Amino acid sequence: MSDRDFGAEVPAPLGSLDQTTVGPHLVPSDADWTAVMEVLSTRESQSVAARIRTVGQVLRANPRLLVGLIIVFSVALVSALAPLFSRFDPEQAHPFDVLVAPNATYWLGTDSSGMDIFSRLLYAPRIDLSIAVSATFIAISVGSTVGVLAGYFHNPLTEIAMRVADVLQSFPALVLGMALVVLTGHQIQNVILAIAIVNAPLYARMVRSQALAVKERLFIEGARAAGASDLAIVFRHLLPNSSAPVFALSSVTVGMGILLTAALSFVGAGVRVPTPEWGSMISIGAASLYEGGIWWPSVFPGIMLAVTVMGFGLIGDSLAEITDPRRRR
Repeated sequence: MSDRDFGAEVPAPLGSLDQTTVGPHLVPSDADWTAVMEVLSTRESQSVAARIRTVGQVLRANPRLLVGLIIVFSVALVSALAPLFSRFDPEQAHPFDVLVAPNATYWLGTDSSGMDIFSRLLYAPRIDLSIAVSATFIAISVGSTVGVLAGYFHNPLTEIAMRVADVLQSFPALVLGMALVVLTGHQIQNVILAIAIVNAPLYARMVRSQALAVKERLFIEGARAAGASDLAIVFRHLLPNSSAPVFALSSVTVGMGILLTAALSFVGAGVRVPTPEWGSMISIGAASLYEGGIWWPSVFPGIMLAVTVMGFGLIGDSLAEITDPRRRR
């Protein structure tokens, strides 16, 4: 007895199917695929539009965040396009045009070496931002790792690590940075390392305090009961859920890194002349300001430094308010 005896329909061979309906079997046509892709495209566009609206709402509710983003974006953009706007080589001295006041040729004047201040201002963020962002990335990587391990594990090694962080944090940032640069040398990579060491304890203490609270939650117990290893719990569950304040602090530490870079260069322990850097520009112009009242070599880089640090500070303060419900109005 066969299926035909009961009136059952035997499917046609696969090779005989065309782009139409064959019995109970459906083969999607080109029109069907087009309709599906249109639906997916519509949903994706709606999702993108919803995200844009959400970002717009956040910016409208936090004007300080908008101002900070505009400042930082403007500084980064001007630095990236510096070759298009600069009129002179930022490291080229003009011995016959020393301490020239702002004019049609030198828009912001020249310094005591005859270098064009406007061109140097445009190129300086390349050094300052690179150092600050690199140092912050290293500080976040090292500090967060130490902090989350110290929050989860309780053993002599983690205790020693946190005590070392306490000792580093007890020194003034500028003094510690100067000491580290003097010990390692004045190369830019050593300045980055020094600033990273200064900032890493901040992340270690913050992430540790968050990890101590998060590790008591039920999903951590569930992961442990499911057989996850300690390291899997730490890096897959504990660290991602302990890192919310890191984003707010990172903007602040980038601003601090720029300020510390300028301070080190000002005292001669950071970026060396003639490399364009705001701190060294202020240092070069300080003597002229004190002795002859010639203000432009130091005032213009000082303004740029202050505005940039303020921009990162506004972003960090706004992100802290967004991520911390206790600070929301």
